[in-house]
Amino acid sequence: MPRWSNWSGKQQSKIQAQHFVRSEDDAAGLVVACAQQGLRVRTAGAGHSHSQVALPDQVAVDLSGLSGVISTDAEQRTAWVWAGSPIYSLGRPLWEAGLALHNQGDIDRQAIAGATATGTHGTGATLGNLSSRVLAAELITAKGQRLTVTESSEPALFQALRTHLGSLGIVTRLQLQLRNAYRLHQRSWSQGLENLLPEIDSHIAENRHFEFFWYPQTDQAHAKIINETEADCVYPLGDDERLAWSYEVLPSHRPVRHTEMEYSIPAEHGIDCLREIQQLLKTRFSDIAWPVEYRTVAADDVWLSAACQRPTVTISVHQDIGADDEPYFRACEAVFSRWGGRPHWGKVNYLSGSELAAIHPQWSHWWQARDAADPEGIFLNDYMRSLQP
Repeated sequence: MPRWSNWSGKQQSKIQAQHFVRSEDDAAGLVVACAQQGLRVRTAGAGHSHSQVALPDQVAVDLSGLSGVISTDAEQRTAWVWAGSPIYSLGRPLWEAGLALHNQGDIDRQAIAGATATGTHGTGATLGNLSSRVLAAELITAKGQRLTVTESSEPALFQALRTHLGSLGIVTRLQLQLRNAYRLHQRSWSQGLENLLPEIDSHIAENRHFEFFWYPQTDQAHAKIINETEADCVYPLGDDERLAWSYEVLPSHRPVRHTEMEYSIPAEHGIDCLREIQQLLKTRFSDIAWPVEYRTVAADDVWLSAACQRPTVTISVHQDIGADDEPYFRACEAVFSRWGGRPHWGKVNYLSGSELAAIHPQWSHWWQARDAADPEGIFLNDYMRSLQP
């Protein structure tokens, strides 16, 4: 029996089959065939999620054959892209059309449909996550039909689809709201955390992007600011300073495999929450040296977004894939929860369905739209079934 594994190797499952989709007709036919056999279908994207959200338990769907930019509209600043496109594959063709993503994370290996499905984001207090830029999607439904979903045509389904968690159907293409291509200048530096903390609010307010990593058991932080520029690109790109097009500056190379938990905290509580995590690492987990990451995300109106209806600070904790991460992550989760945190869907959390319902105002509406689209639960894996109201 074949096995499926995520990027880190921490999430694995036995599956009955893996299907490589190379056309929308193939995806539709697969859904019909699986429904007739009573098999559940799960699209796994690039497998970059650290949680069980993408874990297939029967039939795994690989959309990497549906990759690339389909069409662009320079006047409206939009593009249709194939769902299996790795984020890194979009930068150059969008740039050639004079366009760019508004923002992206510092990892660009994820499939775009998986990144939007889980509310993946970059940093910037005025910049929303990738889900907030979805304008429409092509969906293979539970009946094997192709459906174009927009806010005007299917308002409830559209809202649910922007963070669909792989549970509404097979998304084959997305329409994204973009902006004109732009250049960025990045500057990075190391600084003592205690000296950096009083400056955080001003760095956030004065720069398009600000983030930092703090290294536990030390006072050292590595900070980064990025701003738009009209200056000419400078190659090759450096580590601490870069000046190039947005898609070249924003991602970083992160080859070391790890597992990760990230929570979104109301922005006004970000520093206080970080200080409690700092104390936790000092008193109970003094052996952990993996960094803690601090970023910002703008509020949005996406139903299951971790930034829904509130400006957000995200705090991420990491652990080696060879270590038992559960004691550390559970202790961090308790801290995050005390500060009103919401977990990133693509990263580790231990919350039940009722606990998630309590922190997501649109939880019941999302499930109503999901269940209407897929009443038999063909697109639910075991993890998602455990969360059902």
